[in-house]
Amino acid sequence: MRLFEGLLFLALLVISPVHAIDLVLGDEASVKAAAKTIAFGMTEYYTGDNPGDVPGNLPDPYFWWEAGAMFGMLVEYWALTKDDTYNVMTMQALLHQATENGDFMPPNQTRTLGNDDQGFWGMAAMSAAEYNFPNPPQDKPQWLALAQSLFNQWATRWEESTCQGGLRWQIFSFNAGYNYKNSISNGCFFNIAARLARYTGNQTYAEWAARIWAWEEAIGLITSDYQVHDGVHINTNDNTCSQTDTNQWTYNAGIFLHGAAVMYNLTSNPIWRERVEGLLRTTVSTFFTLPENNTNSRTPVMHEQLCEPLSLCNIDQRSFKGYLTRWLANTAQLAPFTFQTIQPLLLADAAAAAQACTGSVRTLVPNIPGARPEPPFRGEPGTACGFRWTVNGFDGQTGVGEQMNALAAVMYSMVVDPNLSQFAPVPLTAVSGGTSKGDPSAGTSPRGAEEERKRLLDGEITIKDQVAAGFLTSAIVLGVVMGCIFVII
Repeated sequence: MRLFEGLLFLALLVISPVHAIDLVLGDEASVKAAAKTIAFGMTEYYTGDNPGDVPGNLPDPYFWWEAGAMFGMLVEYWALTKDDTYNVMTMQALLHQATENGDFMPPNQTRTLGNDDQGFWGMAAMSAAEYNFPNPPQDKPQWLALAQSLFNQWATRWEESTCQGGLRWQIFSFNAGYNYKNSISNGCFFNIAARLARYTGNQTYAEWAARIWAWEEAIGLITSDYQVHDGVHINTNDNTCSQTDTNQWTYNAGIFLHGAAVMYNLTSNPIWRERVEGLLRTTVSTFFTLPENNTNSRTPVMHEQLCEPLSLCNIDQRSFKGYLTRWLANTAQLAPFTFQTIQPLLLADAAAAAQACTGSVRTLVPNIPGARPEPPFRGEPGTACGFRWTVNGFDGQTGVGEQMNALAAVMYSMVVDPNLSQFAPVPLTAVSGGTSKGDPSAGTSPRGAEEERKRLLDGEITIKDQVAAGFLTSAIVLGVVMGCIFVII
């Protein structure tokens, strides 16, 4: 039966008309139509709304965190385009994965649950609060309260006994990666703390944001020239952190850039302006390059410099550019002095991403050891989006990450295009019109993280689960290591 379905799908691709993405920047109808087509291709990968499936989960080989990132993107897709096609699906996914405890700790994710994984779901909830996404029923956790719950959990996990502070990558000690403190986990904490400070006006959140930034600098993860390194390994002999992974990824730079812009917007403090300018300068020089074989364009476009040139990015890494795109657009809004730098970059990205959305089926598998096959593209034929924006066309790589990147590039052009920026909403606060209800004590009751820990201690997670978790997380780390080796070679 599956073979028949596959052959039928390929046959339909042959006989169906091809719909390339026709993007005219500055034309509201064109931009929204292009975004709608790309969003359809992205959501066709989703199976969580099928009978018997789990709401919020993407199918294998995608990890839980990327689903959270996708629904965060759909929240902001609605905010920018006013297309509510995916609102019911998005609310169902966010509330189901938040669990009845409102803590983004679903039991079926325990084997691989990292602080950063929670973070992408928490940032989706924060966006829902900032853009007045339709509020959940009153008997369900509210968007702002979900972000506050996550903040409170992270505050209890901040660990001074190792590396003088910081969050570990993994929450549970039996997961591989537990002895690693990484920038994306602490960046999620920083980002949500800054946004909660702006939304609520509560100074405690702002103090935590400053504390997280200071730790990143002190440990060497944010350098004097504003490179954002990936993480530090904990030496279990003396609990120091002297071994640093200096790899630079788009989403690490972006999450701190956006958070710093939020802090500048909140405080007008010159130190946050200096940090925004420094991060933006290094982000542009590191992650933007001129398109290949195109002497006419003098504007660089975004690329994942560590793994993209040799097609070595794994499934996770092929979604990172979309997050940097989102956070650049948000930065341009909240720190207006960055607008002139960010505007041409995002407009060039939008045009290049649209050019990359002309595929129908996957034709290229990245040369990554242990790479897992991805589901076929089931959007409109001729609108599958490739990964590389530097090649002036479709590169054959397809997946949720590729679609999400292109969706971000197209829809966030509205934020910086002077012809369309009046349609782009600025993130709200409780004072400027935000309606989401908060709960400053959310996540602090025993029924949250502590209940989950008790369940684990009671033996519901088996040795088999622990071993599987180790293999799964090790596979992620191996992908990064192998990619870096090949880039160096």
